[in-house]
Amino acid sequence: MQRRNKPEVLAPAGNLRGLKTAVDYGADAVYCGGKAFGMRSAPKNLSLEDFEEGARYAHERGARVYVTFNVLPRNNEVEAMREYLGKLKDTGVDALIVSDIGVMLMAKHIAPNLELHVSTQAGVTNYQAANAFYELGARRVVLAREMDLQAVRDIRARIPDDLDIECFVHGAMCMAFSGRCLFSNYLTGRDGNHGECAQPCRWKYSIVEEKRPGQYFPIEQTEEGAYLFNSQDMNMLAHIDDLIDSGATSLKIEGRSKSAYYIAAMTNAYKTAVNEYMVQRGFEDTDGNVLEPFRDRVIRPSDPEYGKPEINDAIMRNADGAFAGKPDIDTVPVVGTITTEPEDLSYHARSTRRKSNTAAEVLPDGWHHAGVRPAGHITLPDWLLDEPDKVAHRDYSTGFYYPEHKVRQSTDRSAYFRAWLVVGEVLSWSPEDGGRVTIMSRNKIEAGQNVEFVLPGAAPLAYTVPAGGFRDADGHWVEAINNPAHVFSMPCPQEVPVNAAIRSRTKQPTLKAE
Repeated sequence: MQRRNKPEVLAPAGNLRGLKTAVDYGADAVYCGGKAFGMRSAPKNLSLEDFEEGARYAHERGARVYVTFNVLPRNNEVEAMREYLGKLKDTGVDALIVSDIGVMLMAKHIAPNLELHVSTQAGVTNYQAANAFYELGARRVVLAREMDLQAVRDIRARIPDDLDIECFVHGAMCMAFSGRCLFSNYLTGRDGNHGECAQPCRWKYSIVEEKRPGQYFPIEQTEEGAYLFNSQDMNMLAHIDDLIDSGATSLKIEGRSKSAYYIAAMTNAYKTAVNEYMVQRGFEDTDGNVLEPFRDRVIRPSDPEYGKPEINDAIMRNADGAFAGKPDIDTVPVVGTITTEPEDLSYHARSTRRKSNTAAEVLPDGWHHAGVRPAGHITLPDWLLDEPDKVAHRDYSTGFYYPEHKVRQSTDRSAYFRAWLVVGEVLSWSPEDGGRVTIMSRNKIEAGQNVEFVLPGAAPLAYTVPAGGFRDADGHWVEAINNPAHVFSMPCPQEVPVNAAIRSRTKQPTLKAE
């Protein structure tokens, strides 16, 4: 497989419309599920005919389509998967995302022309596992979500260059060892590994001691930690340079159950951020022309700089802290130093600290963490950094990538926060009368309202709805647009693309998903 010439923005899609929207807004690839054997059942998903049309649409625009085939199958599903795969292989899709080694070998036999990507469900946490999957035919591994950036670097340094690393950059985080949630099945009978997760990690819990009935100890976030559950969303937009420098080849946006608007806004945001990275790192000019081949900044064992003590940064100093788990103290002592325990540690914290294998990291002789060649931080425009706040979301974090920035839980508000509302969708634009845009309304639109058109490859177009310019579908003047699914036109001097979402700030933020 030819190495990608720039980092890939991988967008989700729950249906054919979502797939086309992702491609229109700059996705290099789209991942989506079929009607069976994918890890999400909430979206409608795609039929075989949808895959054919979607793959054709994507290929015409230089994008690829990946199919989720990553359930952990039961015995009675194996032959059905084999039959479905035999039909799927002829639809034109580019890759299968698999987690089960048996399914992987089945795919190699039945669909040898499809690229194999190993799902986060497989729990790849080290380079040996990545290399093993490579030998079995995989050309991409989706790393476990518990990996920090130093782990990404160490894996990148010790795997073939033509083995892609895919990492999550945005959206919901399934904190149950890479989403292998058995909790949902146990509590509710809804199998998280078959797309029916009830998301019990977002519920509020308390502990009751056996001999003290009625005395509840809440499991919640404190200053010291207690990260048993998680209900935050990931947002790595401002740190995209650290992830790409560390060897991530594909940047994955979570959200196959999300709206077309979410797909458009987040795909556009991360694609724009990647383009900024390529320009500011000197790989491309502002027109997208290649100046030099893209390469990550990871120092491999074969490089002369490998293992040099001066190549040490904060990411390396916090190596493996997220995955191994740190005691509930702010610092971890360096090997060979003598430290005293803080006076305010609880008995539990002291015990945990003494037993922890992360109190001091001991590396074997001759083994070094992979460093990264230093480079300045990529600066992104303010409008771009604001984009994640304009879709429905929970509180944001940077996941497990930075162990020093702990993942917080927020079970008091597990619902989505929405400060912006989609009010319409562009059906067409015409230059008549100085420019008019035809819109399908989603919510109320009135004169004087400040709106934004979400544009592919550009900052949103801010616009104030003019007074006295509404016409209905028959060309009659109307005073206001008060109902959804109302087709109308209004003045708009700047051309805007078909299907562009129109959004407006809510009068009062709400707790509701898209």
